[in-house]
Amino acid sequence: MTTQNVTKADIVIIGGSLGGCTAALSALKMGKQVIMTEETDWIGGQLTNQAVPPDEHKWIESFGCTRSYRNFRDNIRKYYKDLFPVTQKARENDRLNPGTANVSRISHEPRAALHVLTEMLAPYVNSGKLSIMTEHIPVHAETKDDAVTAVTVQGLRTGKQLVLQGAYFIDATECGDLLPLAGVEYVTGAESKQDLGEPHAVDGPAEPQNMQAFTYCFAMDYIEGENHTIERPAEYDFWKDYQAPFWPTKQLSWYGLVPHTLEPIEYSLFPEPGRFSLWEYRQIIDKDNFEEGTYDSSITIVNWPQNDYWLGSIIDVSEEERQHHLYMAKQLSLSLLYWMQTEAPRPDGGKGYPGLRLRKDVVGTEDGLAKYPYIREARRIQSLSTVTEQHISAQPESPLTAAVPFEDSVGVGCYRIDLHPSTGLNTFIDISAYPFQIPLGSLIPVRVKNVLPASKNIGTTHITNGCYRVHPSEWNIGEAAGHLSAYCMTKQVTPKEVRENKVYLTEFQQLLKDQGFELEWPHTHSV
Repeated sequence: MTTQNVTKADIVIIGGSLGGCTAALSALKMGKQVIMTEETDWIGGQLTNQAVPPDEHKWIESFGCTRSYRNFRDNIRKYYKDLFPVTQKARENDRLNPGTANVSRISHEPRAALHVLTEMLAPYVNSGKLSIMTEHIPVHAETKDDAVTAVTVQGLRTGKQLVLQGAYFIDATECGDLLPLAGVEYVTGAESKQDLGEPHAVDGPAEPQNMQAFTYCFAMDYIEGENHTIERPAEYDFWKDYQAPFWPTKQLSWYGLVPHTLEPIEYSLFPEPGRFSLWEYRQIIDKDNFEEGTYDSSITIVNWPQNDYWLGSIIDVSEEERQHHLYMAKQLSLSLLYWMQTEAPRPDGGKGYPGLRLRKDVVGTEDGLAKYPYIREARRIQSLSTVTEQHISAQPESPLTAAVPFEDSVGVGCYRIDLHPSTGLNTFIDISAYPFQIPLGSLIPVRVKNVLPASKNIGTTHITNGCYRVHPSEWNIGEAAGHLSAYCMTKQVTPKEVRENKVYLTEFQQLLKDQGFELEWPHTHSV
């Protein structure tokens, strides 16, 4: 190792996901020097380069998230009100939802999130406290005595490698890519019922390659009377004929399953009486919130059951297999668009909506698909404590009346246990859950002392990942990881010591409260 290719910081964050951004923000607030890498050219993970508007619980406007997440939401609204000609009604709405999506109370464009996250980090970039290295991936890690001493990253455009050294390393990649490089013990896929006794785990042996579907999202609008039909995708015939064994009909159709009942459901594209509108599901711009002429059309994100890809995993497989599944997932999304433009049944008896326009500019790519696939399930650390279904389930057969409390709570979250179809060709698992806490033990690896997770890679199971994976929870997890690494550096203690020493734990939890964390829920209602 030569000195000219080594860069040092207090904390090195591998991955600029949503959790990576908040880990950086919290560590910087505590006076630490931070380097953050990112595989794409947009930081922000699922909010930006994956084009997924926030999945949030119904109490989000009042409680159930950190202060900084609430500030982020406020700044999204400010972004639109300050820079866009919104209507007077929208301007006076303190809870403006730019897209009026029914999945989110603050659905918005990926570039809006990128703008706000960049602004939140800007003071530290400008002061030299934070270095952001986009289009870099980790390729190697050096370890000694159960600790990581350096991580080598490589520029995707330049091919050049750089060695990053730090006291703490945070894995904020979407798939947990640092874990195998650093020798951190981890699990993937579906656990067996025999492992942790979860009622909805798989029968028989564990299935490490059985993971939730991933999705290449895209944005589209609709210009009546115009023809924006894309070129016929190369794999269109395959996807037009494909039907999963658990699906009621062909995947390219207006039919799907109600996740929690598994009953067939017929969707509609645009609002129709008695049907669920896919357009309104993840609409990120409602043109009626803006003065006439601002937008030609409302804009929606296509992240639907029809373009979930479950024919193979992209984690712990050969590069050839990974590239094949990424390609086929892209072909699925493009085939869905082409089908909608040319063959989809319309209520008037006709076929196709050629006015559907792929909005490449919204996601910032040449092919019109998000820069990175929406990853629902990553490698998960083997941690000091693992959150299981029995901790949070609100199923009728569950003995719980609230989620099991964790004395080492570092935050809260709330979402149904929501698993999309998986690569094992298993259908939805969607069950009620209680609002839950995030235990510090789920952020601490069993052996490695100075690596922390900041995303979907904490100590959950295949089942509980289904509710810990959404935006507010990932934000909280990353923010807690940043504070924890900085606190450990300052106190010269390990994360395990913080959890096991009552004095340290109490002090650390008070630090989090002072920073606007909520560590417990004021109620026990399930979702």
